[in-house]
Formats: sequence, C-alpha cells, structure tokens
Amino acid sequence: MTTAQTTELDVKPSPLALLLLGREADPRSERGVECPGDLPSPSDPDLVERARAAKEKLGDKVFVLGHHYQRDEVIQFADVTGDSFKLARDAAARPEAEYIVFCGVHFMAESADILTSDDQKVVLPDLAAGCSMADMATAEQVAECWDVLTEAGIAEQVVPVSYMNSSADIKAFTGKHGGTICTSSNAQRALEWAFDQGDDPSTTKVLFLPDQHLGRNTAVRDMGMSLEDCVLYNPHKPNGGLTVEQLRDAKMILWRGHCSVHGRFSLESVEDVRARIPGVNVLVHPECRHEVVSAADYVGSTEYIIKALEAAPAGSKWAIGTELNLVRRLANRFAPEGKEIVFLDKTVCFCSTMNRIDLPHLVWTLESLAEGKLVNRIEVDEETEAYAKLALERMLALP
Repeated sequence: MTTAQTTELDVKPSPLALLLLGREADPRSERGVECPGDLPSPSDPDLVERARAAKEKLGDKVFVLGHHYQRDEVIQFADVTGDSFKLARDAAARPEAEYIVFCGVHFMAESADILTSDDQKVVLPDLAAGCSMADMATAEQVAECWDVLTEAGIAEQVVPVSYMNSSADIKAFTGKHGGTICTSSNAQRALEWAFDQGDDPSTTKVLFLPDQHLGRNTAVRDMGMSLEDCVLYNPHKPNGGLTVEQLRDAKMILWRGHCSVHGRFSLESVEDVRARIPGVNVLVHPECRHEVVSAADYVGSTEYIIKALEAAPAGSKWAIGTELNLVRRLANRFAPEGKEIVFLDKTVCFCSTMNRIDLPHLVWTLESLAEGKLVNRIEVDEETEAYAKLALERMLALP
C-alpha cells in the first residue's frame, strides 16, 4: 500500500497504539499522580520548613506514620516508624488524632482505616503509592480460585491465610472464609492455627495469599514440610495451572505473587557478597526466594532485621536483603559502632511505589489539611471492613 493510499484511509490509531507511542497515559496505572492543586517543586529549598509549619499548625489533630522503607526526607516527619501492622495499631491507639497521614502504600492505609475509629480519617499522600505484591491478587481472581477449589471437592478442607501485604478485599475474603491474616513475624503461628481448624488436621490445606515466598519459606524452612507439599496457583492460567490431583495432594496452595524488591535477590547475590566480604553475615527478609533464604545466615521480618543489627557486636559485617532505604539508614546509624552494613545486591533496589511518597506530596498533604481541605482519604466500605477486621482479630488472638 502506498503512502497516498494510507492517507486516504483516514486511519485513527487505537488508544493502545497511542499509549505505546507515548502520546496517551493509562489513568488506571497512574491514579493519584495528579493532585488537586499544585504540588510544591521537588527543588523548593523551603519544603522542610513548610512541612514543619503545617504539622505544627495541625498539632494533635494529625498523626504521621512512616514505614521503614520510606525516604529519609519523609521519615524525619513521622511521629512513629515501623512495619505496616505496627503502624496501623499505633494509629488505632491515637483516637484523639483526627487525621492519620500514612506514609506507606495503599494496603497499609486500608488496614489503618479498618482498625481506627469512624471519626478518624486516614490519608495517603499519593494515591499511586500501591504495592505490586498486593495487586497480584484481586478479589475476582481469588473468588475464581475458590470456585476451582470447590469444583475439586476440597474447598471445605482449605483455610485461607493472607499476608498483611494484601488489599482490604483479600483480607475480607479471608475473614469470610474462616481464615486469618499473618505478618512476616507470626506466619508460622498463623499456619499452625490454620492447620488445626479442620476436623482432620492431616487433610487440612492452606491457601496462602498473595506472597508465594513467605508461604513456602514458612512451611518448608520453619515447619518441616517439603517443597512437594507446596503447589503454585497461577491466577492467569485455567484452574491455576494445576490438576485436581495436585490440588488434592497439596498441603500448601501458594498464590503466584511476590515482592518486586525481595524477589530480585538471588543465590548469586549471596555467593558474590560472601566472596567480596569475608566473614559477612547474610540477613534476609522471608519474602526472598527459597534458595536465598536457605543460603542466608539469618532470616526475619523488618523488625527482626533492625533488632539483629542493634544486638550485633562492633566490627561485625552484614549484607542485608531488604529495601534499600532501610539498609542505607541502618548502615548510617550503626557506622559509628564499627558495624559494616551493605546491600545484598550490587544494584540499587528501592521500592518504587513506596518512593512515590516524597516530600512535595507530604507538604501538599499537610498544608491541605492545615487549611481544612481533606485530600486523598482512604476509606474501606462497611461490609469489607467488617470481614477484614474479623480476619485481623483472629490474628490478634493467635497464641
């Protein structure tokens, strides 16, 4: 076809073609990037002072939560720091705070809204701060999975256990189907509880959502199961890519999800750092791959990592397999004690969605609230909240 003929056809590019050409944007993948009003410039030298002034003006009306993986420029304004569940509980313990500003990601703010009172308003400085792991399990996919388990005749034997790093919808599904939530600190206790729920523990199965690595590492490393006891359910394949026999034989049905940060660490990373730094201690998060966890010296949650480094002797050497903001902060903190702390991988690896919460977004949020304008509120509907809270309460009741 000649150029002239093409012109005469008056062809209109499809939305997908325009997106691929960079001429359009996908609003679903960039939700929250455009804030009402203008964000301060990232290069504004007065940002720190503006944040302090707005926070001071708000006083006890605002409570700022900072997840360990946040940037230093944001962490400096946090009233408390911690992992996702600790922060949600801290928010619930401050009923006098009208505004809970959660410097973290979307599912964390949802958990805070579930646990706080109706009078408190949870705010996420950038609505685009999501979590790739949480997004790997949607309510529709999990409902379809349950249909697969029902057709296989095993749904009554399955207890769902969902990681804290999941959406409110998934937490609600878990609560509705008799399951519980877990953190990286209490995953073993949650699984032990789940296997005790059935009439016959030997036939009880767990559907573990949405992080396959935490589920596998806990089952195999901590509870003595075999890799053959675990199957991987892929929501993008018919029947999860599994046969009825595989589902019936499995003890752990692992959802095909992972953390984009922890999933990048490899066995080669461990071998390389051992070769480069003789005597190094390798300490990794249980969201890492099974072969990485197996090769590490120590494995534990974010809080475990911090406490291990606090207790480490002066002069010790550590390679840490977790998010870079935290590793760098710990390296600076413990350098005066003579502790050498390095990132496990040679390449930089920030959590891209955590890093969406930057100082300009935080300043915009605090100044808006100080002016009486509620922005970026995270609110979970009543039914979802009720079932999600049920699952969370089961976790809190764990021995």
